[in-house]
Amino acid sequence: MNIIDTLWQYINKYYISGIVNDTSYNPVDTITYAILLGISLFGVLRLLEKLEVEIDTRFIASVTPYILAGSSLRVLEDSNLFAPPFKYLLITPIIYFLIFAVTISILSLAVVLEKKGRIKDYHIFFGSFGAVWTLINIAALLAAGEVKNLLPAGAIIMLGLIATGIVYLISAQFNFTLLTNKLNISILFTHLFDASSTFVGIDWLGYSEKHVAPTFFIDLAGNYMDHPSLVMYPLKLLVFIPVLYMLDHKFDINKEKRLVALMKLAILVLGLSPATRNTLRILMGV
Repeated sequence: MNIIDTLWQYINKYYISGIVNDTSYNPVDTITYAILLGISLFGVLRLLEKLEVEIDTRFIASVTPYILAGSSLRVLEDSNLFAPPFKYLLITPIIYFLIFAVTISILSLAVVLEKKGRIKDYHIFFGSFGAVWTLINIAALLAAGEVKNLLPAGAIIMLGLIATGIVYLISAQFNFTLLTNKLNISILFTHLFDASSTFVGIDWLGYSEKHVAPTFFIDLAGNYMDHPSLVMYPLKLLVFIPVLYMLDHKFDINKEKRLVALMKLAILVLGLSPATRNTLRILMGV
């Protein structure tokens, strides 16, 4: 066996097989995708600077529908509505590149149209396109299947809101302004929403976790408790509160404002995207 064959087997085992068979992640592809995400952030930052796009609350609000569109499109693939090879484009991580390409294309168009005076505000044009895309995906899901788990899906949302509310009230009581900040608590909500979808999916309905780190901690907690996926709640807090603190206090806000804002957006995507996908899968019973 030559080095080319060995390399191909390695790539197939740790990358391609997971995509083709839509199986759980492994440590190799997890680390690789994390590195790619970090590198991509700087490329996205340069691109947004070139477009003169400010990463503020309005921009984050307008880009959120694209996160929902990507998640709902992923559930369409989970519903087996697409055949190979097209379906492979809708499996992580490839779907992230697809959604990014569409998002940045519409954003560029919106910015150009605003500069030419064709539209008044690119945020509205940009966000509206993403909202329509999401609605089309939801309509396709409803047309192809039926709502099977309305109560569990509703419970996920409520649990996410309750957990976030508890964190917010405690933070307000102790004047911990990091988590009374609207953007920060919104980001934390997406991850507590994700934790809720994991808890309900695994402990109520028998779904399984695909990611390496959560699987490790859930399996570990299983040695000590009957509902091990509850560990996702403290795990999310232990990871993301320090991250938010570092972003707010360890960076020069004047020099690195765009980078901090983009990193917060990336963290929001990493929470909202799987949370929405999980909830929609559970809702539709796929």
